[in-house]
Amino acid sequence: MPTIRSLTPVELQNALHDGREIALLDVREDGEFGEGHLLFATPLPYSRLELGISALVPRKNARIVLCDDGASGIARRAAARLATAGYTDLAVLDGGTRSWKAAGYVLFKGVNVPSKLFGELVEHAYNTPRITAQDLVKMRESGEDFALFDGRPLHEHHKMTIPGSTCCPNAELPYRISSMVRNPKTKIIVNCAGRTRSILGAQTLINFGIPNPVYALENGTQGWYLSDLQLEHGSALQYPECIDPATLPAQQQAAQALMTRFKIRIVKAAEIAAWLTETERTTYLCDVRTLEEFAAGSLPGAQHTPGGQLIQATDQWVGVRNARIVLVDGGENVRAPVVASWLQQLGCDACVLEGGVKAALSAPATSVPALPELPPIAVAELKTLVNTKTCSVFDVGSSMAYRKAHIPGSRWSIRSRIAKDAKDAALPVVLVGDDPGTARLAATELLDAGIKDVRLLEGGSAAWTRAGNPTASTADIPSDRECIDYLFFVHDRHAGNRAAMKQYLAWETGLMAQLGDQDKSVFRLPQH
Repeated sequence: MPTIRSLTPVELQNALHDGREIALLDVREDGEFGEGHLLFATPLPYSRLELGISALVPRKNARIVLCDDGASGIARRAAARLATAGYTDLAVLDGGTRSWKAAGYVLFKGVNVPSKLFGELVEHAYNTPRITAQDLVKMRESGEDFALFDGRPLHEHHKMTIPGSTCCPNAELPYRISSMVRNPKTKIIVNCAGRTRSILGAQTLINFGIPNPVYALENGTQGWYLSDLQLEHGSALQYPECIDPATLPAQQQAAQALMTRFKIRIVKAAEIAAWLTETERTTYLCDVRTLEEFAAGSLPGAQHTPGGQLIQATDQWVGVRNARIVLVDGGENVRAPVVASWLQQLGCDACVLEGGVKAALSAPATSVPALPELPPIAVAELKTLVNTKTCSVFDVGSSMAYRKAHIPGSRWSIRSRIAKDAKDAALPVVLVGDDPGTARLAATELLDAGIKDVRLLEGGSAAWTRAGNPTASTADIPSDRECIDYLFFVHDRHAGNRAAMKQYLAWETGLMAQLGDQDKSVFRLPQH
């Protein structure tokens, strides 16, 4: 078993800027993480630790530092689990986020903070043109020639968007824009739900050199809603499946100019294959195409990282700072160079695979450590046990889903707490969760605590409901304080909560003021 070291805040800050690879993993749950974390921390909740570690940190001897709040002990528990899984270079931030703050360093609220902060820095560095919701209304009323595009994925666009907006995720915009907008004088406006993808989508087209006037819609759908304007729900307007092939040569020429400007390399498959065998460097193979293209076939071992989302939420897929990121498109060399240009400015080491998905290349498949096989229990049997009060039922799904509907008499819990919650529970203990993986991880805590009769409901809560059994709902159980897996100010804005929207937009625009000079030096944006 490797020794698990402790790092002081000063030692960690130095490590984050020494140029070597490092994975800083915050193992608290999403709600805890979002209330205050280190800028370059990657969220990997303890409840999903072994399920996510292989994709985020594929190299077992990578330098890993784990972080919690300094009081819960979750970081050390997570380190021990990773040691068992074969990771060898493990450390814990001594005192967690509390000691980090006490040492004078900044804690950031929210999620995907480096990428969100990057969007604000981009707007400042490039002076990205923008219009307000009221400006857009006036343009419509005056009959101006414009096209409005939503730079988010289709499922977000479908949920809510600006009326008349066409879904075209940011990395697809340069590739498809000439097939959708023929007139070079047509104004192009890019929206998202808030700020980041509006800014990055608009600036992507400007950097790509399209002749049209381009603008970001300030504050996106939230700005629209806060201006007392109606959003559209259920829109299916989206980019055409195929581009006009006559537009491709000009796009490739523009992409080549972008690569020259930002010093982006196109790398042959043989060189990348050698990288993938290295034991001292980490290489990620990222397919930036659409979900439909990826589903139709990709390179073995590549992860699907839709281009606009990879820039918007880099820490969702890349857990090792200073690692290599190899970007893969359809071989047209347009989308991958566009994404690489932004990742380079974000401070990453990014390149483009020559030939895209047509290249002869494969990456090692990610793996999940063996999880305990729990005896299944059928819905009918569980119903009998519940009715006779001869079992204990713990729901290990999301806290918000539990509030909406759960098996009567069940309790909500989560991996970090379940051993304590089930200390005096009647046996058997039955776990309910629509994700069997997280349920099995929760079971490891029970088994280690000596609770041996642990079972898993077949089909999860969905099977209970399908069988026609009643469910209970509790508006405030678990309490807000106990909902450590849920970040209220980020999620509630999507439910029409105006206060949450205002809080979220103020958070985004306030990020730059929190950024220190050393951390700012990571980003490679043009200087005024």
